[in-house]
This record gives sequence, structure tokens and C-alpha cells, in this order.
Amino acid sequence: MTTPTVDRISLTGDYDIDASHSRLGFAAKHAMVATVRGQFSDFTADVHLDEDNVENSSARVTIKTASVQTGNPDRDAHLRNSDFFEVETYPEITFVSTAAERKGDDDFVLHGNLSIKGVTKPVSVEFEKTGTAIDPWGGERVGFEGRTKINRKDWGLTWNVALETGGILVSDKVTLEFDIAAVRRK
Repeated sequence: MTTPTVDRISLTGDYDIDASHSRLGFAAKHAMVATVRGQFSDFTADVHLDEDNVENSSARVTIKTASVQTGNPDRDAHLRNSDFFEVETYPEITFVSTAAERKGDDDFVLHGNLSIKGVTKPVSVEFEKTGTAIDPWGGERVGFEGRTKINRKDWGLTWNVALETGGILVSDKVTLEFDIAAVRRK
């Protein structure tokens, strides 16, 4: 069986994120020497892409804070408590876009408001389109990878411990990482 080739798929349309093939994650320095990565396993997104008028594209993402995973159950429990996400009081992180722009053929910037723990601040995320495809079930797919850096303290995530040798246990700067597979709604 041969896979059909696709010369070009128009991106314009409404999309759902394929959560089983996407990652909404973060990376922060631990003890000033190692990068610890984590992700959220429960999220939804409402995405509209407009290929011809990128400025008309939009996204709204909702992340369940209790779904945080770093590969360490004790660290995950700490991230869920009042030192960090305080999931009982603030069960969701949201991102709502305010503008979109094209920076190159496959490069885009999505501007919007990120809300964590009741604090909303503007952020800009640079994305690269990584490909398009028709899956075996006829679904039209598009992939994007994006990154941005934030200061977690701007959203009230201030817990830390000073190290004996100087420095801090958890970096203030956090890289937000997005590996997105989106499927056009039928």
C-alpha cells in the first residue's frame, strides 16, 4: 500500500489539538545545573487558522493544572500545592491569543494573554510549521513547534530555596515548549 502524497493542504479552517500526539511542556533549571522538563497531559484548544490572512488566526488553550507531570511523583505533588500551581484554587491555565503574524514562509508569532494563578500577562510565542499531511482516516493535519521564555515570578510562582554554594534551587526563567499536532474539524 502506498501513502498518498500531498502537494499542498490549505491551512485555513478550525482545528482541534490531537492531545495524544502533542506536548504542552516546560523546562526549568534545577540547582543551577540540570534542566528539568515537565508537561501537562490534560488540555484542550480551539484553534482557527487563516492562511491568507494570518492576522485572523486565533487560539484559545485551556490546561488542567493538576495534570502536571515531570516524571517524579514527589515533585509533581509539590508543583500541585500552594507553593506553585495551587490546583484546588486555580484548576486551569489559559492562553487566549490577541494577534498573529507571519515571520517567514513557515514561521509565525502568536501573541496573547497567559493566565496562571489568577494573574494574566501578555506573552508571544514563536512557532514554526513543521508539516502537513492527510492521515490514514482522511484527517487533515498540521504540525507546529513553538517556544517562549517567561519569568515564573510574574505569575506568582515564587517559591524557591537558596543553595549553600550560591544561587537558587529552581530557575526563575522557564521555557514553555509546544509540540502541536492539530486536526482540521470536519
